[in-house]
Amino acid sequence: MGDVVNMLRQELSITENIKLKRTRSKVQFALEAAIERLLKIPKIPKNGLVVFAGEHDETGETVVLVFSPPEQVSVFFYRTDKYFHTEFLESMVEESDVYGLLIVERDEATVGLLKGGAVVVLDELEAYIPGKHSRGGWSQRRFDRIIEEMVEEFYKKVGEKASSYFVPLLEAGKLKGLIVGGPGYSKLDFVKGDYLDYRLRKLIVGSPLDVSSQGEPGLRELVEKAKEYIKETKYHKTKELLDAFKYHLAKDDGLAIYGESEIVESLKMGAVETLIIAEDHPRMVELKSLAESSGARVVVVDEEFMEYEWIRKAFGGAVAILRYRTFS
Repeated sequence: MGDVVNMLRQELSITENIKLKRTRSKVQFALEAAIERLLKIPKIPKNGLVVFAGEHDETGETVVLVFSPPEQVSVFFYRTDKYFHTEFLESMVEESDVYGLLIVERDEATVGLLKGGAVVVLDELEAYIPGKHSRGGWSQRRFDRIIEEMVEEFYKKVGEKASSYFVPLLEAGKLKGLIVGGPGYSKLDFVKGDYLDYRLRKLIVGSPLDVSSQGEPGLRELVEKAKEYIKETKYHKTKELLDAFKYHLAKDDGLAIYGESEIVESLKMGAVETLIIAEDHPRMVELKSLAESSGARVVVVDEEFMEYEWIRKAFGGAVAILRYRTFS
């Protein structure tokens, strides 16, 4: 850490040689911000550190990001440039295990993904398929056949869309399973029919599940209903820990705490069992480092997780579950 800070100070000392005043002020801001943040970090996390600092050319908005990546940094890289160099990190943030999500009924479908702790809507499809004909006789039989053909065409379209999203993930070795659901019998007809790529059919997890709606609410319900099959996913593990925090909070037993100073003090005491923190918390690196050094579990909640906004707005972006009470 000392070597890096000294290097940045040397870079800062020669910024006066930059002729353009606007460029000079931007570079100075970035270097000063990086130095200030690094001096506050007591220990480098095991995966290393990444620092991005700069000012947007058009909006003038300043950005400073300091974080420990999900995998170990394998290179030391410093560059002053017009953009942030993320090429060393991009492979780290691609989820290695994802589940495909598919809700099917006769005239609606939702295609989605369960990626880490996030439920993502990829596509929503809809078709106008009329209800049953009431005239009877030959006319009704003909009408019913037309409806069946329309439903079949829609199923084919859903299968093609699902393949377009899921097969590339399958071929990349990232698709761990496919969860299918729907509000009626249509999901069973779809699974039994020849509408899905045969490789995707082999990955269907359990039996098609009953869900009551489409869109994001339907996908979340589908993931909840599939819990027994995919309980080891980040989504369910995070939700279980958040539920545990809510339980202790409601019980008022002193094991659920929030507030930066209380969390830091409890971490230093080794009293924290689980730290739950929003991914954009300004003291993410410091709190995570304290938690790891004290043996606490760390759960990072990203912005696509349902409780993300609740943690940020109600508790400032960080909460903790204690091993034992520390405050009366």
